[in-house]
Amino acid sequence: MMLKIGEKKLNSRLMLGTGKYDNTDVQKRAVEASNTNVLTFAVRRMSLENAAEDAFAGLDLDRFELLPNTAGASTAEEAVRTAKLAREAGLCDMIKVEVIGCSKTLLPDPVETLKASEELLADGFTVLTYTSDDVVLARKLQEMGCHAVMPAASPIGSGLGIVNPYNLRHIVDQAEVPIIVDAGLGSPADATFAMELGADGVLLNSAVARAQDPVKMAEAMKLAVEAGRLGFEAGRIPKKMTATASSPLEGVSPTS
Repeated sequence: MMLKIGEKKLNSRLMLGTGKYDNTDVQKRAVEASNTNVLTFAVRRMSLENAAEDAFAGLDLDRFELLPNTAGASTAEEAVRTAKLAREAGLCDMIKVEVIGCSKTLLPDPVETLKASEELLADGFTVLTYTSDDVVLARKLQEMGCHAVMPAASPIGSGLGIVNPYNLRHIVDQAEVPIIVDAGLGSPADATFAMELGADGVLLNSAVARAQDPVKMAEAMKLAVEAGRLGFEAGRIPKKMTATASSPLEGVSPTS
């Protein structure tokens, strides 16, 4: 079940966002229940002088990989500046590139996203890029050298689940780097579906933090990701329009 992104080796395929929790105790218990290896957070929403204390109160950070993101950026320049600030603050050199182009849907700006990713790759960052479910854009990010591509299932925080499984499957089929489904998942069924389509992992925040019971939802998402991955690796039976008997018919004695 190990996932490799750049030089990072992860035991869990579930990444978890911080923030949006009612309090730090709920966040801590949800993180522990999720069994995640990766915690992501918005650099621009915290004081970099006390980043760890602000975002991860009560958590033993030696157990996690940190994934700062550039949420709030609307240009490549802003995203690059945010990433460099995170690195200079000693957080890490792994970054989730997020450059929003539409304030209503929070979908990324493809041109600025490509520019930011290219510049950060050239500067030695481990780059995971948030993108739409555009098959061509996902391929271009991969060809550029991004260490992971993170297509949205649906708009951020919407809970709509995977609205375009056709595109997501094409993104997975062409991929030579990990595909992490990011944004829009709402339930364990959504997470399982993403993994069954062949995604290498999922990143969640609102689906856990805004659930009625975030701790139970975090555990449910952990199990959903594991089940979906196992199901994908096992290979499901093909769908058919006719029935197939579960028991063999050969050698069955006729009834009188």
